[in-house]
Amino acid sequence: MRMWRSMAAGVAALTMLAACAPVEQPEGSGAAATMPPSLFVAGKRGNTLSKVDLASGKEVLRVASCTNPHELATSPDGQHVALACYGGTSVDIFTTEALERVASIDLGEKARPHGIVWHANDDLYVTAEGRRSIFRLRNPLSDARETFEFGTGKEGSHMLAVSPDARTAWTTDLGSRTVTRIDLVTRRAPLSVTVGEEPEGIWLAPDGRTLWVSARGSDQAFALDPASMEVRETIATGRFPLRIAVRPQGDVAVTSDLADGGLSVIDTATARVVRSIAVSSPAEAEARQQVTILWSADGERIYVAETASDTVAEVDYASGRVLRRLSAGEGGDGLAILP
Repeated sequence: MRMWRSMAAGVAALTMLAACAPVEQPEGSGAAATMPPSLFVAGKRGNTLSKVDLASGKEVLRVASCTNPHELATSPDGQHVALACYGGTSVDIFTTEALERVASIDLGEKARPHGIVWHANDDLYVTAEGRRSIFRLRNPLSDARETFEFGTGKEGSHMLAVSPDARTAWTTDLGSRTVTRIDLVTRRAPLSVTVGEEPEGIWLAPDGRTLWVSARGSDQAFALDPASMEVRETIATGRFPLRIAVRPQGDVAVTSDLADGGLSVIDTATARVVRSIAVSSPAEAEARQQVTILWSADGERIYVAETASDTVAEVDYASGRVLRRLSAGEGGDGLAILP
């Protein structure tokens, strides 16, 4: 029906890359070109990890990573970035300075890691779509790391949110059309509820009182009670909302509407779409394939990964203008910012 539904398919047959040897180096790259803030980009078609200096807008470093990397997360101390290797079974960790790989943590057969959170408690949490589970990696950089697996029992456990106290995690389960709550402490049975068609995007509000979900197959966003999993609000969005992200101030949630090439801005107090931001256009949507979105820490910018055009759009939230398009490897998807 839509070409968008094939985006996550076919990665299992890809061949794993070898060591993290430097590949194409843009002009002016090198260890010295590390001026913060930095944007890190997972290049899922090129099998790379890139760093972009946001002051200049230039890609300063790109290295080979692993097969079909999708999401990534930076460590609380800003020294490392972890990459979920969706085409394989590992979480690979790199230094943020030189993008040197310092660890590769295998999650087991058929893992296909995707959603990833590096929590303030310094533990890594990652979905293992092929195992219908999530993992908690305690002390991930230590030789004495501990690994805990929690089953979701659902197909396609894809994206992930974790509570500030690290007692609860939530996943969106594409294949099962559910959102699942997982107790990370008592290991009570997971609680799953049906939410739209193909729920994918997920974000916990800064105050922890609302779980926001976007369902790409039904063009909707949902506000859920994080504890009871009751759906409080259902909101019509733009077409094919792959991701949802709440502004750090908590006042709005934004969906990344792939088929429209835009963003739907939802007032979190009223649960209504109050404006739309055109990042490209419906006519350009296929050529760009807009996916992951990420807020800057001050809530003034939105970064939008455009996988097909190998760009990341930098959008001014107040005006809705695209300020510039940043180049960073082939098939940029997962994004993280180091202030």
